[in-house]
Amino acid sequence: MKYLVVLFAVLMLQPLMARDKKPNVILILTDDQGSLDMGIYGSPNLVTPNMDKLAKSGIRWNQFYAASPVCSPSRAGLLTGLTPQAAGVPGNVGLTAEGMPSNRVTIAEQMKGAGYKTALIGKWHLGHHDDTIPNAQGFDHQFGHLVGCIDNYSHFFYWNGPNKHDLFRNNQEVHYPGRYFPDMMVEETVNFMQENKEDPFFVYFAINLPHYPYQGDPEWLEFYKDLPKERRYYNAFMSTMDSRIGQLLDGVDKLGLKEDTIVIFQSDHGHSTEERAFFGGGYSGPYRGAKFSLLEGGIRVPAIISWPGKIAGNQVRDQFAVACDWYPTILDLCGIPQPKHKLDGKSLVEVIENKDAKTSHKVFNWERGGQWSVREGDWKLNHNVMDTTTKKRVTEKGLKLFNISQDPSEKNDIAKKHPDVVARLKAHHEAWLKTLK
Repeated sequence: MKYLVVLFAVLMLQPLMARDKKPNVILILTDDQGSLDMGIYGSPNLVTPNMDKLAKSGIRWNQFYAASPVCSPSRAGLLTGLTPQAAGVPGNVGLTAEGMPSNRVTIAEQMKGAGYKTALIGKWHLGHHDDTIPNAQGFDHQFGHLVGCIDNYSHFFYWNGPNKHDLFRNNQEVHYPGRYFPDMMVEETVNFMQENKEDPFFVYFAINLPHYPYQGDPEWLEFYKDLPKERRYYNAFMSTMDSRIGQLLDGVDKLGLKEDTIVIFQSDHGHSTEERAFFGGGYSGPYRGAKFSLLEGGIRVPAIISWPGKIAGNQVRDQFAVACDWYPTILDLCGIPQPKHKLDGKSLVEVIENKDAKTSHKVFNWERGGQWSVREGDWKLNHNVMDTTTKKRVTEKGLKLFNISQDPSEKNDIAKKHPDVVARLKAHHEAWLKTLK
């Protein structure tokens, strides 16, 4: 009896790292979702029952950050476990750009090398040349668009011209005029899971919502009809996305894979205040800034991990974490060795297992378009950061220091009161730049 008690205790204390059958992984990345735009995060007048249910089934973070406040570098950081600068993608990948260097090792390549079937469904935005498309970066299967955004019915990329049809399956252009892209994403993903349910699979579900053009379901447009235009269209698209995420998770359940599947959720950065987004509509609560900004509203994002039966539900974590951390975390949870090359991300397994564990990041650096920020503990040093809260964009020139725990709105610059902290964080940034060279 004593032996059984000891054995039980040992088993209970074992970490989450997988040992026998490897779990499936679904990594959901939303596009331009506001810092607090989810019911469970306190967003007003927004209905998101499926995302809320996902959050309640596991752990949600209050201090989770994107790797960048814009699309391509944020995705590069997520998929490589590196800062976007180290990943070779400091800015958005346009129609004429090469994209993410092919020698960067993605999480898909790591998973594939460990026997996983891998798929990207949705938005890529990391290159559309032969050596930078998803199929050349570790994905067995791909369906979706390769550049920044598309109309969800015609599947054309509209910007400044020329217009480009942008819908591909495994590097072959496909045409489904009139079909709603989010519906096709769910259908493609469920089919992939059905075909590969006997093997472990890794699905990167990079849904292109709520990125403009706002094309929400008619019933949601009617539901939000009394809100201001920008919030009405944004909310309708958010609730439309929520319903498709619900359909995806229902598909996992119907295949009997719920307890064998880790689901990770994150937004790529803050909401858009561009003209195409009616100059706003997303919600970031007390945080200033939005997409394109290194203020909190541009990089602090909702984030969730759920693994029924392995991770208890209704948990919250306040530790600092960043998108680069998912790469080593997924490898640890799936029992896959870490890569030989150095990652900027840190595994979150200890934080997942223990709400009192400390963050593994002593310092983290962001840089984008002349702006840079450094985070060390509660300190955050900003340099020439742009405030994109409204359509009137203002660059806050010079070095500004904030204590994020006391001043999450970044309104009270205390650089003059703490010149030693300013000097230390500035030195951290300069040292980081040297590592990039």
